[in-house]
Amino acid sequence: MQNMNQKIGIGVIWNFINLFASRGASVLFTLLLARFLAPDAFGLIAMMSVLIELANILVTSGMGQALIRSKSVNEVELSTAFWANLATSGFVYLFLFFAAPFFANFYQQLELIELIRVLGLVVFINSGRTVQVAILSRRMNFKVQALANTVGVLLSGALAISLAYMGAGVWSLVAQILSSALVAVAILWIRSSWRPRLVFSYSAFRELFRFGKNLLLEGVLATLYQNSYFLVIGKLFSAEITGLYYFARRITHIIATQLTGAVQQATYPALATLQDQQDALRSKYRQVIQMMMFICAPLMIAVGGFADPVFKLLFSAEWHAAIEYIEWLVIVAVLYPLHSISLNIMNVKGRSDLVLKVGLIKKSINLALLFAAIPFGVKGIVISQVIGSFIALAPGIYVSGRLIQYSVREQLLDAFKPVLAAALALVVIKVVVEVLVQQPYPLIFIPVAGLCYLVMFLVFTRLLKAEGLNYSMNIVTRRYFRFSRREK
Repeated sequence: MQNMNQKIGIGVIWNFINLFASRGASVLFTLLLARFLAPDAFGLIAMMSVLIELANILVTSGMGQALIRSKSVNEVELSTAFWANLATSGFVYLFLFFAAPFFANFYQQLELIELIRVLGLVVFINSGRTVQVAILSRRMNFKVQALANTVGVLLSGALAISLAYMGAGVWSLVAQILSSALVAVAILWIRSSWRPRLVFSYSAFRELFRFGKNLLLEGVLATLYQNSYFLVIGKLFSAEITGLYYFARRITHIIATQLTGAVQQATYPALATLQDQQDALRSKYRQVIQMMMFICAPLMIAVGGFADPVFKLLFSAEWHAAIEYIEWLVIVAVLYPLHSISLNIMNVKGRSDLVLKVGLIKKSINLALLFAAIPFGVKGIVISQVIGSFIALAPGIYVSGRLIQYSVREQLLDAFKPVLAAALALVVIKVVVEVLVQQPYPLIFIPVAGLCYLVMFLVFTRLLKAEGLNYSMNIVTRRYFRFSRREK
């Protein structure tokens, strides 16, 4: 168990290095691009997102998860997964190419034809990373993945800023997506010794697809659901309004998903090795939830709490309408880790069928709320997401809890202590600034207020006895002392 903790700790640390370097840079580049681009440029990307994300899901076919979960894999299985992904990417791109005019007519945006046909090339690029990532994840090697993602984000972000500055418009965003994927895949292949063989086993494919098919279907449904908001808003409202919603969603969603993914990617392979040890699995899963919420909750609540002063200081008035969307969507982002991590346990226990069933329930609830909210405009649609996120939380944590005897009450108590601590810290800072100081935020005061918020969060975390702080500190100190012993 001690060795397991060390592996998880190293994986989490490298994933957080990846997170703060690559995803932090991604958020920063998004903010910088908003200074050079109008909201409608982001709106066009939002309209295409459903096609591109669906294409990526179809290409991977759930095989990456299947390879990671398998107790052992051989060269035939790895090569089979690679060639299957590559072949699928070809068929998927042909579909994108010929379907582009239909989607352009659906949104009444003819420029989408060329944009889809060029951006669709990303599915070829991403088909080359699935097996490499699975191999590295099985080895708990997240250092190379962190390097690949970070370099890809930095180089592509610099390219996009340069193109946007020169007036390339939406094409700067297309270039960013393509170059980021290309650089990341190139580094993964350079740093990996594995190469596919010219073999393909139908029996190996069937075995991998047997587990992956439910994840594939769930991934398709999840992508359709996640992008249904872009489809509806893009169809019923202008590209500018779609862009404002997409920008707010991107800022909140990328932070929540990547924070969660940093922990999830590191813990999933380790949890998979405990799949037959019920008590150990439950204990480790409880630690993961507490640590994940300790990290996610304060950051997401801070994003919502400081969105207004930051936007009004940094962006032109055409972007200010996104502030209210962000303030609502951070609530969805705070709950995201609980939705996501519950699926991890179902996968670890080999119950991808439950992943599909729970996913169907969640999506049915949220889609019903989405269509009911259409008469109330974009704000109504955003609020419907918040309501749906609360309601749809129940099936996932109930089913995963039953699998490992971890009750819903215990899960909620462990998860919401950091949320309460962060909310109380934000209230204190707001009172101090707005009641006692009684002045707007100058630019220099925002980081000061942020530091005070962090201190207050840690104070309330201690008072509420949220254990996520202890788990996080243990990982950091364990890693620190490990490095210290090496140096000596």
